[in-house]
Amino acid sequence: MSPLSRLFPTVHCDSDRQSSLTASALQTVRTAVAVPESELKRWRRTFEANSKLVNGEKFLDQESFVNAIAPKGDLTKIGRAQFTILFRVADTSRRGLVSWEDFVVFETVLKRPDADYWMAFQYFDTDRSGFIDYNEFRSVMSASISPDSIPFDFDCDWVQLYLGKKNGTHVLGYSEFTQLMKGLQGERLRQAFKYLDADQDGFILPDQFKRIILEIAGHKLSEAVIDRLPTLCTLSPGQRISYSEVNAFYNVIKEMDMVERIIREATAKSKDGRIDQNDFLNHAAMHSRYSLFTPMEASIIFHFAGRGVPGQRLSLLDFGQLLDPRWRAPHSHLEDEKPGGSPGAASSLIHKFFHGSYNFVLGGIAGAFGATIVYPIDMVKDVISAVFIMQNQRSTVVGQMLYKNSIDCAKKILRNEGFLGFYRGLGPQLVGVAPEKAIKLTVNDLIRGKAMDPETGRIKLGWEIFAGGAAGGCQVVFTNPLEIVKIRLQVQGEAAKLEGAVPKGAIHIVRQLGIVGLYKGASACLLRDVPFSAIYFPVYSHLKTDLFQEGYNGKQLSFVETLSAAAIAGMPAAYLATPADVVKTRLQVEARQGQTKYNGLRDAFVKIYREEGFKALFKGGPARVIRSSPQFGFTLLGYETLKKMLPYPWEEKPPQVATALTSRADDLSRIRARNALKILLDVHGDVGRLAAASGKPLSLSNPKLF
Repeated sequence: MSPLSRLFPTVHCDSDRQSSLTASALQTVRTAVAVPESELKRWRRTFEANSKLVNGEKFLDQESFVNAIAPKGDLTKIGRAQFTILFRVADTSRRGLVSWEDFVVFETVLKRPDADYWMAFQYFDTDRSGFIDYNEFRSVMSASISPDSIPFDFDCDWVQLYLGKKNGTHVLGYSEFTQLMKGLQGERLRQAFKYLDADQDGFILPDQFKRIILEIAGHKLSEAVIDRLPTLCTLSPGQRISYSEVNAFYNVIKEMDMVERIIREATAKSKDGRIDQNDFLNHAAMHSRYSLFTPMEASIIFHFAGRGVPGQRLSLLDFGQLLDPRWRAPHSHLEDEKPGGSPGAASSLIHKFFHGSYNFVLGGIAGAFGATIVYPIDMVKDVISAVFIMQNQRSTVVGQMLYKNSIDCAKKILRNEGFLGFYRGLGPQLVGVAPEKAIKLTVNDLIRGKAMDPETGRIKLGWEIFAGGAAGGCQVVFTNPLEIVKIRLQVQGEAAKLEGAVPKGAIHIVRQLGIVGLYKGASACLLRDVPFSAIYFPVYSHLKTDLFQEGYNGKQLSFVETLSAAAIAGMPAAYLATPADVVKTRLQVEARQGQTKYNGLRDAFVKIYREEGFKALFKGGPARVIRSSPQFGFTLLGYETLKKMLPYPWEEKPPQVATALTSRADDLSRIRARNALKILLDVHGDVGRLAAASGKPLSLSNPKLF
């Protein structure tokens, strides 16, 4: 008989079973056997990578099978030895080896949405009958619980409700078994408390409470929480723990996934990234039809997250020790590795220097990338803005009307100078734009990093604006000389065509202006770049987190989302800074005879307003948006992408709360294998280790559906 036939029995259409159950069974078969080709190839690759040759054929032994199915980044403190339970389920021939056919059957079983209960049924169904009676339940439970564990009373009323009396008058099919297993932990908790409560007064000692939790759910808790379990007695007077408190703590563990979702959502929506007990209960009430958590359960959550200090507002990082079973105190690994103390300030300064240099280089590359893409748009915008100076918009000396609009300007540049004319002046632009964007991105990241709350990752809006403004101010050191040379190169190209003059190079313009002349219009440049960056960077950050939900449950933005956030943020920043850009351009363009001359920032604003009206201050505004929005979009996209592709090797990343909600599995079957052990681990935390030592065989018989 093939493995598939043993797993999926024949279902006849004239069966006397209920039609709904028949349809359910048929659907189970269809779902299980519908294996896409890509999955088979992936399973084959995994099998080949871990298999060993035995008598000329490839098989998986116990060790290689565990390597093939066990998650590499497990988050639940499950020992590798416990995965041997699944090896004994997959080894249908009982020869100590898993063939390729056995492996396919096993992976197919893991595709079931109820694989955890299914595997548990196989574990208890020792006689392969498809049923579980009292004797099977008792023998498997007894073998799974170590002799020094708290005993379980198999003659209790709860067991008899499911399995009847000792003589086995009632047996369980698969569906009934799942309900028994769902309530088993609660019954074990009740019996354990009653066993340890010798005085029968409803209280136990703190060390007894710790013993109960370690046996029932120790694999679900971090070492920090386990060490603090006895402190639960401080929630009420008397230094003892009541059954209500024990049951409340168990309910918190049982609903830990919901606890985590509520905490993540509540802290994400909180203004300061922190919540208190009332915030938690209010958020839970708003997102559920009925009450999920009692005040006692909420108090327990905040007691362990807040390390016993009441009334605190806690961040997601504070809850990490409760949510993440493998949680360790931040930097605890560094303390273990540095018995001689900290390395001192010298290495810290070197690290900061290299990290700053890393950001500077990536910022320069990203800036050059963004500038190259949008330079033709920048060319048209600057030429249009500068040529207005030589036309009747500025003076009574009117020459030939050079351009009607931006489209006309682009057509004439293409006709007179060819496609390369759109990139006239690109060389000086790239020379300047690399340090310009590099210093802007580096300064913004530096200030934000200093002002950011290390626990919540939040930064106050005032600091966000200051960081952006400071970054914009620092870039003027490179921006002003760059733009005055670029503008004069762009304007002289068209002027040379009309007047028959020979265009002059950038070096000639630099020599003509001198050091002081290169910073002509710097005040207007500051007036433009500081507000632009002060608007741009906070808007960009909030678009990523608030609109695209970056970081929520570990989400990483896609290519399109990052580009969209960066481009959208540039729109309001670019348009609102247009008046300063117009004034800067007028100050930096070399005025000709008969044209209006400006003597400083204030004089330029007044004359433009008087001679051309208020709208003149926003000339080229749409073109500036069209140019700046994609430029900064591609610049930030390049910067973010480079940081992902070429991460800084010594970067100290902020601590994160990594759980099953945020983990990204490279192979879903490995996660399914871990999930298949969930129910068995609820029997006892050491169930796999005890089973591995016993060496008793398990069946892969198909449970019968009722």
